[in-house]
Amino acid sequence: MLFAIHAVDRAGTLPTRLANYDAHKSFLSDTSRFGVRIVMSGPLVADDGATMIGSLFLIDAPGRAEVEAFNRADPFAAAGIWEKVTITGFLRRQG
Repeated sequence: MLFAIHAVDRAGTLPTRLANYDAHKSFLSDTSRFGVRIVMSGPLVADDGATMIGSLFLIDAPGRAEVEAFNRADPFAAAGIWEKVTITGFLRRQG
């Protein structure tokens, strides 16, 4: 099943995001231990098209529990960067 993870950064955490970026990228390079596969992911940006303000993931997983475990283990979550995380099932219609 597909799941969307929509994570919005806390105000003022861009320096923390940048400091944890390499650990985050390394974490995302192998998701097999969680039983999930990243279909697509990337930063959410402000209207300037460059300033990172959150994260968006499209995850293929057997169920919500695996997605929640994956999200909790992300270095960005551990660093307290995200203010609000929403995990929602997703039905692909196009693309």
